[in-house]
Amino acid sequence: MPYSLLEMAGNEVLHSAAVEDYSKAIFALESDGEEPVSTNALAERLGITPGSVSAMLVKLNELGLATHVPYRGVRLTPDGRLLALEVIRHHRLIESFLSETLGMPWDRVHAEAEILEHVLSDDLEELIAAKLGHPKVDPHGDPIPSADLQLEEPATESLDSLAPGQRGVFVRISDSDSEMLRYLAGRGISPGDSFVVRERQPFGGPLLVDFGNSGHAIGGQLATAMRVEVHAPSGAALSAGEEQRDGH
Repeated sequence: MPYSLLEMAGNEVLHSAAVEDYSKAIFALESDGEEPVSTNALAERLGITPGSVSAMLVKLNELGLATHVPYRGVRLTPDGRLLALEVIRHHRLIESFLSETLGMPWDRVHAEAEILEHVLSDDLEELIAAKLGHPKVDPHGDPIPSADLQLEEPATESLDSLAPGQRGVFVRISDSDSEMLRYLAGRGISPGDSFVVRERQPFGGPLLVDFGNSGHAIGGQLATAMRVEVHAPSGAALSAGEEQRDGH
């Protein structure tokens, strides 16, 4: 990347994991549509008290990373956004390296990356990216910011929003719920897999979904968490297995 925001700032507190974690959390909440971000929402995401959040927001404001108006919320400044993207790039490259190079299961890489993202140097970041062939997404399908800290967020839909007959590709799921990741891995489902929604059970029941030649009942929080790209209108789909046999 052209520069390190941490080096450019010239302030030792920017090296703290807490400042990076706050910037990343505010960025995530802004990306989810909450802007400005409330103190309570930030406290809930970080698992701490609103009082602790308020104290750190004062520091972020002083450092020029965020603008905080009491009782109204907080927004990242352009420098704060760059810091968040730099940490996110570190995190997702580390997850990719641990998964693809070291073979660590995808449900374990998040916890390791949460630690290592704060100590990754720019030189090592570049070496990891080159080793992996400059990947665009991490093992969970999350897009990796580019070396110049640009982030492309493709439009996706929740699997739970689909109707019977729709088909597409499973592209993304949060890395923060290891139980969901283990469940999917145990059933051989991962980002990049094509699917067809066969049936929606009534009264809030699960979706019956074909992945390849296997059918799965997926509902509740898992169906909501799975982000997909829809590739055909209702009623125009072959099963994923039929699609592979027909060579499409």
